[in-house]
Amino acid sequence: MTDQPDGAPPPQGNDVDNTARVSEPAFNLPAGLVGILAFLVVIHAARTYLLPLTLDEELIFNFAFLPARYDHSLIDQSLAWLWSPITYSFLHGSWEHLIFNGFWMVAFGAPVIRRIGISRLAVFWCLSAIAAVALHTAFHWGEMVVVVGASGVVAGLMGAAARFVFSPSGRISRQFAHLNRRLTIGEALSNRSVVVFAGIWFLTNFLIGLGVFAFGGAGGIAWEAHIGGFLFGFLLFGLFDTRN
Repeated sequence: MTDQPDGAPPPQGNDVDNTARVSEPAFNLPAGLVGILAFLVVIHAARTYLLPLTLDEELIFNFAFLPARYDHSLIDQSLAWLWSPITYSFLHGSWEHLIFNGFWMVAFGAPVIRRIGISRLAVFWCLSAIAAVALHTAFHWGEMVVVVGASGVVAGLMGAAARFVFSPSGRISRQFAHLNRRLTIGEALSNRSVVVFAGIWFLTNFLIGLGVFAFGGAGGIAWEAHIGGFLFGFLLFGLFDTRN
């Protein structure tokens, strides 16, 4: 690896590709992201192996997101409507669910957290989680449907990353992608790589909604929340990004 300090721009010219291929370690995650992943694993492990079923069901009822909370005629009210639009994102339905979200969080969360830092990421996490279930609720108002998982936040990270990892003047390298110039919304929508990436992503989610892809049952996937999170990250990432 070169002797460049952390945060230094990548080398220019033909050396960039060689540096990105040769010197990048296979696993080089920001400490903040490692901490988030560990936190999610600890929560799910405690629920799976330590909590009795009755207590876990109570935890889910109080901390998962339910659209019915916002129709006062359908459910006994508690203050859970205040925190559940965020706390649901720390709960997962299975190890497979957690691993799947963790995989994509590593891929897209790493460059975002390197770019905006852990403090702004914490705010981004909360607001993208809220945006995700807000759109979900618009489609499922009053329904007693339990929503858990960080998928909406992961979608937000994907939308945010799309604003800079595909910058034509930068690199997609894991190590240096966070140093790219952030594209304006107009530039991003004119960028072929962004359009292809977003198009495939939206198509996949629409097909899930139509039941074409039934990963464990399409009804168990809050695909509307994915879209809400992605739109939040893509459209509003500039509010969190001070680099440009």
